[in-house]
Amino acid sequence: MANAATLNIEGTSVPVSNLDKVFYPQSGFSKGQVIDYYVRVSPYLLPHLEKRPITLKRYPDGVRGFFFYEKNCPTHPKWVRTVQVPRSEGGNISYCMLDSLPALVWAANLADLELHTFLHKMPKPDRPTALAFDLDPGEPATVLSCGQVALWIKSIFDSLEMKCFVKTSGSKGLQVYVPLNTAVNYDRTKPFAHAIAELLTREAPDSVVSKMQKSLRSGKVLVDWSQNDDHKTTVNVYSLRAKEPPSVSTPITWEELQKAVRGKKANALQFSPDEVLKRVQSKGDLFAPVLSLKQKLPPLSVLEKAHRVL
Repeated sequence: MANAATLNIEGTSVPVSNLDKVFYPQSGFSKGQVIDYYVRVSPYLLPHLEKRPITLKRYPDGVRGFFFYEKNCPTHPKWVRTVQVPRSEGGNISYCMLDSLPALVWAANLADLELHTFLHKMPKPDRPTALAFDLDPGEPATVLSCGQVALWIKSIFDSLEMKCFVKTSGSKGLQVYVPLNTAVNYDRTKPFAHAIAELLTREAPDSVVSKMQKSLRSGKVLVDWSQNDDHKTTVNVYSLRAKEPPSVSTPITWEELQKAVRGKKANALQFSPDEVLKRVQSKGDLFAPVLSLKQKLPPLSVLEKAHRVL
């Protein structure tokens, strides 16, 4: 790409600039490469952005510079859709919707390296489409520690005859998603996720913590259940992360995770943009069922028997 250009994206003229600017100094990964990655991964990424408001996380000087979150959609072309979301204190926030390729390229050109989306789709901000667990290791715990906890979560949902899916966060941990895609609200999903986290804490107190205090996390995995909230966003699948070298939040199979945990191979749970592009070409979108699989959340009482599977 030239340093400044207008790209024809699906018939829409999208201005881009400073394409040679290095965003990841360690590897020399540039803004142009960021845009190129998002264009190439878009067939797999865009379905996960459809109808979801998004918080921009912008790094105008690259990953070693300052960054800022932007909820209100900045000045934008008319072909970037926005949606009005009520504030709890009154008024609305006008969120961007990056569910088209031109809009995705526009945001990448604004140095929106990371894509943080809600668990719900508009126009139903009270209806999450999935249950989510964000697994965050407290040193010296590692992503492999998160892997073991993710496998325990899978065992719980296996006992409930429900499927769940795992992805790397692209940073230190992992995330487990339980597709719902049925009529349910956060008033049910959040307590359920909390109960799962507390169950894991009771059954594996040396490995898991469900409370947010950093003083409790040393050597343990925080099972962050609080993401199941209409005001919380989570890094989207296939999003770049502002880490060096550039990494991606990547869906993996349970077999891959189990193999990495057993073999103590943490590097098997880190993926570069090029590796992700090769994976989607060969494996397709491993997270596609999260968008379509319909599962009903059972009553909390079923968790009384779930400890038997740990």
